[in-house]
Amino acid sequence: MKYVDYEILSGKENMQKDADLLETAIKAKAVEPVFRLYGWSPACVSLGRNQKDDFLDYGQLSALGLDVVRRLTGGRALLHDNEITYSVICPASYLPHGGNVAGSYKDICQILINKFAEIGIELTLGAEKGVHTKFDYCMLVSTGADLCWNGKKLIGSAQFRKEGYILQHGSILYDFNKELLEKIFKEPVSTDEITCIKEINPSLTKSDIVELLSNVNL
Repeated sequence: MKYVDYEILSGKENMQKDADLLETAIKAKAVEPVFRLYGWSPACVSLGRNQKDDFLDYGQLSALGLDVVRRLTGGRALLHDNEITYSVICPASYLPHGGNVAGSYKDICQILINKFAEIGIELTLGAEKGVHTKFDYCMLVSTGADLCWNGKKLIGSAQFRKEGYILQHGSILYDFNKELLEKIFKEPVSTDEITCIKEINPSLTKSDIVELLSNVNL
């Protein structure tokens, strides 16, 4: 697997880099998967590919110093702040269940399950639940593409496919600002629904997580 070193970029730069890596793989007919880790500065709200943005107060976001970007992938809005984000690019044919969207999510998420198990964090795939969110905050919606700890969502992922290739990326919450989330999405954020690395093991740093994931195998 080709590993792209962790870096912190703006929302626009991060989404462009994922898109460029995907296009490069397609043009080269690459067989080797690509795995990338990154952070965001400034903090940024990302919108799903086809998601409406009428729930956002752009004036408020600007005053808070937050960016907004649209993802290639679908799903609901996320605040990318105190997190580590991953992306995987590979041919669908590389994965055991790559021809099936749900199966390919499981194949890719398994690498995260395996790595977090090495530090005693046991993750499980989420299950479909009813939608709890009014204004489209992704982390309050559970799908089979999510990874949970003790029933709480820790990692939310989304996928995009083009010409036989998969781009999957997802947010690993290191910590979250409940008040900021409620201000942006205008709805209560239940800590019964989501969790973060700092809650699970406060001794772990972001650097620890980046190091853990820097030698994944798919």
